[in-house]
Order: sequence, then C-alpha cells, then structure tokens
Amino acid sequence: MTRYDAPLQLDSILRTAPVIPVLTIQRVEDAVPLAEALVEGGLRVLEITLRTGVAAEAIGRIREAVPRAIAGAGTVLDARDLKNARSAGAAFGVSPGLTTELASAIAEDGLPFLPGVATASEIMQARAYGFRHLKFFPADAMGGRAAIDSFAGPFRDVLFCPTGGICEDTLDEYLKRPNVVCAGGSWMAPDTDVNDGAWNAIAERARRISERCQSPRREAVGSGFGD
Repeated sequence: MTRYDAPLQLDSILRTAPVIPVLTIQRVEDAVPLAEALVEGGLRVLEITLRTGVAAEAIGRIREAVPRAIAGAGTVLDARDLKNARSAGAAFGVSPGLTTELASAIAEDGLPFLPGVATASEIMQARAYGFRHLKFFPADAMGGRAAIDSFAGPFRDVLFCPTGGICEDTLDEYLKRPNVVCAGGSWMAPDTDVNDGAWNAIAERARRISERCQSPRREAVGSGFGD
C-alpha cells in the first residue's frame, strides 16, 4: 500500500493556531459569519464536520468568502467522504479513526490528513501507514493528559491533536505537553451562540483563547520522523 506522504503540509496547518474549532454547521447561511468570527479572533484553522447535509457547501462558501480561513473536513469515515472533502475544496481532512481502506485512499489522494487514534496499537498502525500527526480521540474519555504523557516515551516521533472533552479550563494543561501540537474543541462556538447569530461573542471567545494560548512551538517534522 502507498504510504501517506504529506506530513510537512499538515504540520504547517496545525501550527497556525493553538486550537482547531470543531464545527457542525446546521444552516449553510451560518458558515461564513461563523468562520469570519473565529478568524477575527485568531483561530484560522476550522474543522467542518461532515455530519450535516450542508457541510460540503459550507466548506466551499468559507473557502470563497473567508480567504484567511483554513477550512478542513472532519468526520471523514471512508473513501467517499474523502472524495467529497476534496470536491468541496477542503484544505485538510480529519477522521475519528483509521481503516486500511481510508489510509489507502488518503495516500492516493495526497490531502493533508489528521487521522484519529485512541490506543497504542492504533498509533502503531497509523505510524506504519506513514502518519506522524494524530488526533487523539476521544481524549478525555481515553485518559486525557495522562495518556498523552504515557505515549511520549514509546512514540517520540508522533505529535498529537487531542480532541473530545477538552474545554477552556483544561486547554492549557494539554497544550503544555511537548507532544501536543494543538487541540480541538467546539466550546468556542456553542450552538446557542450560532443559532442566535452571536458572532461578536464567538469572536471574543476565540480571541481570548488565541491570546492566552499561543500556538506551541514544537520542532517541525523532519528527517527524524522516518521509520
């Protein structure tokens, strides 16, 4: 099987901001003002989950109307989802886990991709496919910061983006880990604010997070990340 070969592109994306907002957009008309609010607050990398019928259109609208945003597709479960993400113009993809079929499709497509893992065995499998940046999901339920610390020893060439159960109160503790490059979460854009069009509140929340948690400065992926 062809190995994934876009780690430097993904590394650059993940270092853009300390947090990736994970967004499930229900109304396509919310896509652009939501993206504008988050980007204004300093959070430019956005994960638009493919959980709604308007997700692909939302990615396309953000790409056209908010050029500073880096809009990716989340909840990519299979090769069809990956194709849809590419067609929508996603800058990167994210999955909650990783299958052989999906790993092969990612390698053939070349889209920068962040696959999800939850255990040591899954990390080993993802490494075998060529991935060195992994989404640790669901982070809080699978041991949180203690698990990430435990992974640091055997997987010294892997960087994590923990997602799942993280909030503003625990964010700093995740970002201080040397093997965490950024984190993901949805708390900065709650459904109530989106439904109410409270874009200023979302922008201010994003700004507070961005200013307080400057993006961790880890060493970029280099030749030391080979097998």
